[in-house]
Amino acid sequence: MGEAVEIMFGNGFPEIHKDTSPIQTLHSNQQDCHWYEETIDDDLKWSFALNSVLHTGTSEYQEIALLDTKHFGKVLVIDGKMQSAERDEFIYHECLIHPALLFHPNPKTVFIMGGGEGSAAREILKHKTIEKVVMCDIDQEVVDFCRRFLTVNSEAFCSNKLELVIKDAKAELEKREEKFDIIVGDLADPVEGGPCYQLYTKSFYQNILKPKLTPNGIFVTQAGPAGIFTHKEVFTSIYNTMKQVFNHVKAYTAHVPSFADTWGWVMASDQEFEVGWNEIDQRIEDRVKGELMYLNAPSFLSAATLNKTISLALEKETEVYSEENARFIHGHGVAYRHT
Repeated sequence: MGEAVEIMFGNGFPEIHKDTSPIQTLHSNQQDCHWYEETIDDDLKWSFALNSVLHTGTSEYQEIALLDTKHFGKVLVIDGKMQSAERDEFIYHECLIHPALLFHPNPKTVFIMGGGEGSAAREILKHKTIEKVVMCDIDQEVVDFCRRFLTVNSEAFCSNKLELVIKDAKAELEKREEKFDIIVGDLADPVEGGPCYQLYTKSFYQNILKPKLTPNGIFVTQAGPAGIFTHKEVFTSIYNTMKQVFNHVKAYTAHVPSFADTWGWVMASDQEFEVGWNEIDQRIEDRVKGELMYLNAPSFLSAATLNKTISLALEKETEVYSEENARFIHGHGVAYRHT
């Protein structure tokens, strides 16, 4: 995105040209099959074959692409980073949403920061106790084309329990007088120049977010890649930052195939997470409409049982995320590239 785009022709000779579209790299082979290529790091790339490009564009805040891939179905790419894939997004969204709601004694109200594609709201609305969901996304264009193309979430967008707000989540939370049982950070990854990194800071958690939680309230956020080679990018820092603000913090991870990595989430509360493992499955049966595809008690126990490398890194992390001392994953947002 904003980097050289390489299109490989059948004679094997590439043509290099500049492109400011969200499609970082497209290759075409002799069978006229195009490939999308995402730069994970300076010396590591991840590519997959395309059926078509459904949408590309640059909004006020970020660069956006919606691709139809052969292996993962429709995928949403923002600022050059895979956000969600049709074939396996249930892993990410079930892990993001259900643990916090299941550990809460009686969740009724939820505030989603981000979540413009609608999948987080879809999972929340499966819970029978839910009365109100506020989804606050900064980018109208993301919401509009997700509503158009990601039809799996149509029912969630039409729910009378959903309040959709197009606004900066920080400003919206700050002005609201009501409190929420659950606050969800379904945000884009913190990239330099992107719109979201301020929503991972200690000052935001402490001064704006935490005061908007009810006494039993739980905050949960996606926390970036959490693999052996990637956990120190932002995952450990986000975890340590939340420890400075909340009495109880729990990190957990799962492999998401379309992300080409293990992913991390962190949930936090001033109340202990006291639900027994055998009770989780009972709460799923009692509270959740329909079947979950990924999460149950054993899978969450596995997700929360971190390997030695990750556990030690979380224990030893000292950095606190702030606007002045922010960590970023590889890549850059629109504001950075336009400077």
